[in-house]
Amino acid sequence: MKSNLVVLKLGGSVITEKAKPLTPNLLAIERLADEIFQAKPSRLILVHGGGSFGHPIAKKYGIAEGFKDKSQLAGFSKTHEAMVSLNKIIVESLLNRELPAFGMAPSSFIVTKTGRIHIFEEEPLKQALKVGLIPVLYGDAVLDVDKGFAILSGDQLAPFIAERMKAQRLVMGVDVDGLYTDDPKKNPSAHMIPHLTLAELKNPKNRITGTGVTDVTGGMLGKVSEMVSPVAKGIETLIVNASKPGIVYKVLIGEEVVGTKIEP
Repeated sequence: MKSNLVVLKLGGSVITEKAKPLTPNLLAIERLADEIFQAKPSRLILVHGGGSFGHPIAKKYGIAEGFKDKSQLAGFSKTHEAMVSLNKIIVESLLNRELPAFGMAPSSFIVTKTGRIHIFEEEPLKQALKVGLIPVLYGDAVLDVDKGFAILSGDQLAPFIAERMKAQRLVMGVDVDGLYTDDPKKNPSAHMIPHLTLAELKNPKNRITGTGVTDVTGGMLGKVSEMVSPVAKGIETLIVNASKPGIVYKVLIGEEVVGTKIEP
């Protein structure tokens, strides 16, 4: 039987005010909760980014570089707690619509090795899906067997989970319409790439200028590289603009939308 599981990643640039530390974009969060409620997905895992919650604190304490000295320990914990706070806002928004959202801290069942997922205890996630919950995960500060600790981004987490949980679709919701030849916010002549093949995905510079794309949503090129494995496994993968009303709803009910579709 074909999986009907959808993994939806909502970028930090969509759900937070990027220029204001620890500030959620409540209008966007409420709208997205409405769209998910209206779509009534049968099986969904939601992953969200950190935006102005996780990134400023992680940067201040150098968490991504790993453990260097004890002065970072409080910063490691503060980064995690900031993400828990953002997760709580999103989960409560879904619960207010009687959606069975269940916040799950990736750091409680994932350990990385040099920043890459190394140990993944999948049973909690599998059981949550089995009983009908909507797991809500996020980019997190996690323990790392080589570096002491690391930042596990939602951009690594969502494709990994989509592959491990054998999802039907992986949807990456960003704040632009899809993948572009350059940063559309800076270059008006940049054009969107509606389709991308696995071969092009493995070598995105065939069609994508690395510098421009890297600037979009804090590292579009990094997002693209994470998608190679799930696409190779046959998982439908889309990059869409979650900041535009109605797009997430349409994607969840299976309608065609403007975006970038990545295929084998």
